[in-house]
Amino acid sequence: MPINEVRNTVLAIANKNNYGYISPQDFNLYAQQSQMDMFEDYFYQYNNQIVKENQRISGTGYADITKGLAEVIDTFYVNIPLLNNPGIIGAASIAPNLYTLPSDYYLINKMLVFTKVLASGVTTSTNGAATAVNDTTADFIAAGVAVGDIVSAISNGAVYNTVISTVVNATNLLVFATAGETVWDNVGKSYNIYSANDIVEAERVAQSKITMLNNSVLTKPNISYPAYTQNALVAEAFPITINTPGRFTSQYIRYPLAPNWTYAVLLAGEPLFDASAADYQDFELPLSDEPMLIAKICQYVGLEIREADVVAFGKDMEVSDNQQQQ
Repeated sequence: MPINEVRNTVLAIANKNNYGYISPQDFNLYAQQSQMDMFEDYFYQYNNQIVKENQRISGTGYADITKGLAEVIDTFYVNIPLLNNPGIIGAASIAPNLYTLPSDYYLINKMLVFTKVLASGVTTSTNGAATAVNDTTADFIAAGVAVGDIVSAISNGAVYNTVISTVVNATNLLVFATAGETVWDNVGKSYNIYSANDIVEAERVAQSKITMLNNSVLTKPNISYPAYTQNALVAEAFPITINTPGRFTSQYIRYPLAPNWTYAVLLAGEPLFDASAADYQDFELPLSDEPMLIAKICQYVGLEIREADVVAFGKDMEVSDNQQQQ
């Protein structure tokens, strides 16, 4: 959703009767808060539609509201490998099966574990395109490495899982280029190769139950039936042998990026929209939600300029839109 279009509409509403001017900084704050309000509301709407489906009062086809909400939520879906970080919660709690959670996650959907490690080692050479995994000490063919398997490595403090495109010979692999990263541009890069066909979902268990589970022969997590615990910073995988970068993968819904209306200041002091700025960011909501977004921003703007009419306008638009969705 174009942020400049939204801002122009909000300013037009606020300035209709010379109510006042909204600075770019204030607009960005209101825009971020409004976007977050709507983002979190998607999940409540989704739940309400599921209830209606169970009550057989929800439509199908073009009237399938649940499907539309799921598609919107899925635009924030991310699937990334996690980096194990034994020292993340202090030297006194070192554990190789601790994995750093992504900082932008809103809701963890599932955790996946590669159950079979095919090979591990260190690269001994590279190619100009930085798409080769060369290790003269390895035997990739004997290890059963195949096209489509996953090779994992750390670059610039982050872990990257890359798909193997070609098994050239026993000591040389080619991988698909990683967008924005040259992971394989240096010699001496540590790697792990996981079988793409051997992946299972880990079960989340409560912190209060994991000790009991681990102490039981019948319920103790194993590589075929793994488990994990989670707090705000890390996830701990079980069994403890799940302890290499990229072996533990998170599928989650992330927070939307903060909208940022960027500008260049003219000689007269009037800000001019600049979409070329490095920190420019549009709204991440669908275009169909623009009226509701404008209504929410107008409520914040009305409070700032102390105009009840602007606040009332925003509330009326929001109520009207909610009634149409019921």
